[in-house]
This record gives sequence, structure tokens and C-alpha cells, in this order.
Amino acid sequence: MKKTTTFARSWNASTQPRKQRLYRYVAPLHVKQTFMQVHLSKELRAKYGMRSLSVRKGDTVKVMRGQFVKKEGKVERVDLKNGKVYVYGIELIKKDGSKLPVAIHPSNLLLVVAEMTDAKRRGKVEKDSGKKEKSVKSEKATKAKPTESKIKK
Repeated sequence: MKKTTTFARSWNASTQPRKQRLYRYVAPLHVKQTFMQVHLSKELRAKYGMRSLSVRKGDTVKVMRGQFVKKEGKVERVDLKNGKVYVYGIELIKKDGSKLPVAIHPSNLLLVVAEMTDAKRRGKVEKDSGKKEKSVKSEKATKAKPTESKIKK
């Protein structure tokens, strides 16, 4: 039986790992971009009101897992096809002395400094943080109204 190698646009969810792997493997690049999210540091989380952001070349990240834990560096390259990130200064030294860049999965990284020179990225962050502020204000307003009415009675 041959597996389908085309991307299923109407795919919902499956509990079978083989189907999940196939979905991620055959996904087009615009979908794979959504898999390249990196958690934000506590300072950035408070500043932008978001939990994660897509990693880009030029961002400063900190490695949270693996052999290079607690090392920081700038993102050298983002490999969408394989879902990996390459960071300056994180390299394996081979027996012959040559250096080999190490590919790291984005889930093992923490975004420390976001590169905000791109207007499109800056606009998305401002738009999303604006939604969060509005929802927090509306929640506070709805919670405040019933308590005020109880006090008046």
C-alpha cells in the first residue's frame, strides 16, 4: 500500500503518530513556517503580550536543551524544509579540526532579543498585543460591573 505524498488540506487530526509525521513531512513551506515558533523570554512576553513568535535570521536565542544548553547566539539560518535553526557559535568540532554547524529544533530555543527591523513583523506583534490588551480590559470591565451592582443593593 502506497502512502499519499500530497498535502491534505482538509486534514483534521489523527492520534496515529505515523499520520502526524506524514502531515508534517509533506506540509508546504507556508504551513511549516507555523511550526517554527520559539518561546519568548519573560521580558519579551511581558513586553509584547505573546507567548511565542516565529524565529527569524538575526534574532538572538538561548539554547534550553541538549549539549549546548544555556548558550546564546544570533540565528544564522532558518531551515524550513527540515524544521531546524542554525545559531552562530554553536558548532561541533570534528576530529580534523573543522567546525560543523549544529541544527537545533525551535522547541529547544528561547527568544531573548527579537529582530524588529521588519515592518510586517512589527505590525503583527503590535496587532496581537493590542488584541490581548483589549481582551484584558474587557474582562476587567465585565467583572467590575456585577460587583458594583451588588454594592448598590
